[in-house]
Amino acid sequence: MEGEQQQQQQLSKSRVVKVESEERWELFMTQASNQGCPVLVHFGASWCVPSRAMNPSFEELAQAYRDISFLLVDVDELKGVASKLEVKAMPTFVLMKDGQVLNKIVGANPEEIKKMIDAYVQSSGSSSVV
Repeated sequence: MEGEQQQQQQLSKSRVVKVESEERWELFMTQASNQGCPVLVHFGASWCVPSRAMNPSFEELAQAYRDISFLLVDVDELKGVASKLEVKAMPTFVLMKDGQVLNKIVGANPEEIKKMIDAYVQSSGSSSVV
């Protein structure tokens, strides 16, 4: 119980936003497109140990890359979104901009995810890495 409470406190300070519904997904995607903001989405599941293990690394990336929105999607809660983006394994990390998939990584590999973000940042010329 205490560990769960700590996790809730961490989530409240988090830059990672858990998407709770397909309506919220559409809202986040629309806002990001309107702002020209790239989005990195972590598709996982509460029962998937590798997905849960990636949460701290994903949060660190969110703290470091302030110009990117970081979303967390539970595939069991948003099956339609996961299906539309062809997520077939967890965890899957999808980098998007203007509603389009730019890149996708399947598996719990924080170094590859960081490389994907760095490649995007270099190619787009944007960025504030903290």
